[in-house]
Amino acid sequence: MARALEFTILTAARTGETIGARWNEFDLLDRTWTVPAERMKAGREHRVPLSVRALSILEEMRAHRSADDSFVFPGGKPGKPISNMAFLMLLRRTGRGDGDLTTHGFRSSFRDWVAERTNFPSEVAELALAHAIRNPVEAAYRRGDMFEKRRRLMQQWATFCTTAPAQETASNVAALRRMG
Repeated sequence: MARALEFTILTAARTGETIGARWNEFDLLDRTWTVPAERMKAGREHRVPLSVRALSILEEMRAHRSADDSFVFPGGKPGKPISNMAFLMLLRRTGRGDGDLTTHGFRSSFRDWVAERTNFPSEVAELALAHAIRNPVEAAYRRGDMFEKRRRLMQQWATFCTTAPAQETASNVAALRRMG
């Protein structure tokens, strides 16, 4: 269950997209996950570039795969995925599921991180989140999916998520005196 949540965070996916993920949606050689239109909120197929860490989670899950299970993150019952409550229960067990931390909030964190910590255009972030283009004129003209830009973005996001913050040392911290 923890690997499913981590995978969701790393791919900026919605909970249902991860829960319903099936092995036949993945091209591990091309490092791509293609979520079918019927499982997407906007009703359009969505290609997700996979980071190195997301791929390693898939390899880990594949090593534990039973022959009759098509779900990447199988539930307790054969042929069923994990529950849509699985992530909430996991967060509660860590002491963080009381509303201050939600699975969907990681998508929001991803969007904030792109805007505040990268130079990627807003359109790349919106495509990574599979958000629909509301402006009909813009939607008519934007036909590409900026996949290679999104591939670089998702690898940077994975690096950000999996790298511990630098520890401040006495050599680069100056004490502030109380003014006044």
